[in-house]
Amino acid sequence: MRPESLDFFRLIVNTPSPSGYEEHAAEVYRNYTNTWADEIKTDVHGNVAAILNPHAEMRIMLAGHMDEIGFIVHYIDDAGLIYFSGIGGHDSTVAIGQRVWIHGQAGRVCGVIGRKAIHLLEEEERKKKPELKDMWIDIGASNRAEAEAVIALGDVVTYQVEFQNLLGDRATARGFDNKMGSFIVAETIRLLKEDGGLDPNVGVYAVATVQEEIGLRGARTSAFWIEAQSGLAVDVNHAIDYPSVSKTRYGQLDLGKGPSVMRGANANPIVFQMIRDAAAREDIPYQVDVAPGGTGTDGNAMQLNRGGMAVGILGVALRYMHTPCEVLSLTDVENCARLMAAYCRSVKPDTDFTPRITR
Repeated sequence: MRPESLDFFRLIVNTPSPSGYEEHAAEVYRNYTNTWADEIKTDVHGNVAAILNPHAEMRIMLAGHMDEIGFIVHYIDDAGLIYFSGIGGHDSTVAIGQRVWIHGQAGRVCGVIGRKAIHLLEEEERKKKPELKDMWIDIGASNRAEAEAVIALGDVVTYQVEFQNLLGDRATARGFDNKMGSFIVAETIRLLKEDGGLDPNVGVYAVATVQEEIGLRGARTSAFWIEAQSGLAVDVNHAIDYPSVSKTRYGQLDLGKGPSVMRGANANPIVFQMIRDAAAREDIPYQVDVAPGGTGTDGNAMQLNRGGMAVGILGVALRYMHTPCEVLSLTDVENCARLMAAYCRSVKPDTDFTPRITR
């Protein structure tokens, strides 16, 4: 990966952006894409679109959500301990003992997630999975007033974990789901601008969407105003290449074997074939991901927009989703952006996405 792209990837992943609080990640995205976009638009919901050929009648929407899971402060007790709720889907066993940042108006505050020590748990308590309601955040305050001097109700919380390289092309971070997607749509704009090949009568709207983790909300609103005929959503996939996960139940997706291309009801069959043809032309490896119905991705909201959008869904295999130690292949990420750009180049003003029998 080119150094400037890696710097952007690291920065947007490390920037806190729990759902509904994406403003800082949005600024990172705008600053990076401004170099290549013909126009940048931020809508009232907070979605940021970097646009090529904004006046073209044929439009492609690219969506990668920039929100991440996190927590939100909902109560401070008299002792200065802070109680919180989850934003997005959490495995509560992961939270215990983690160091966190509380992001307040005056800056971030260090805290730790506490729970009754194992020595003090009753036998029945030890058998039960802990719940978030049984935990609290300790910032070292002695009372409520000390806590309220630095934080407020509604402040959001993220784990104190940042991007790190592992062996080879692997990397780990919190928030790859799915600031990785925002990185990919931004890189697609760069590739199309620097390498060319996009029809001047085809517009591309690379959108860093908001609030996906709480209901695909940003994709729904941005798809409405863009009114694209076609779109690609990109998100993480569960890697099925580690112990205890059944390939016969979930299929197979491996790190390092290329981005995934979803096949199923949430993908337009013409778009699916165009993506595969583009991969063959550009010699880009890929894996097929199968989904029988709607998916939990922005692609689901995009497909059902207005009178319908011809959607494809790309992905990158990810280990340990929704934890502070998500792991992926940087090569897969690069190839996903290449594949997205190759698809955009294949779309012409008269492309017909209507499903039909082809021979």
